[in-house]
Amino acid sequence: MKTLRIYTYANCSTCRKAVKWLDAHGLRYEEVAIRETPPTPAELRTMLAAQGGELRRLFNTSGRDYRELKLGEKLSDMSEGDALRLLAGNGNLVKRPFLLGPKAAVVGFAEPAWRAALLET
Repeated sequence: MKTLRIYTYANCSTCRKAVKWLDAHGLRYEEVAIRETPPTPAELRTMLAAQGGELRRLFNTSGRDYRELKLGEKLSDMSEGDALRLLAGNGNLVKRPFLLGPKAAVVGFAEPAWRAALLET
């Protein structure tokens, strides 16, 4: 991966804020619509490792799909493989923005974390 890849949802204000931040810092990226093209299982595994193996951090826990599938109750009993397949098959379940790069893997947008991952390496 030569450039940053950011998975976003057009109606997400946090995603728009993250893209604006990337632009303001002159960082080149490829933007991918998360609902139409969810992260691959390999990308999800990379992010999972960056999140200390905490599966819940990859999920959009406030989303409708998460609630309708009652994943809050089921996630602790779900295998890592099953959880990653579920995420790879439904971009609505993935926490966003979801950013991967050669030396960065961050999910959600918190400016200090993005600054540390992208500007201070």
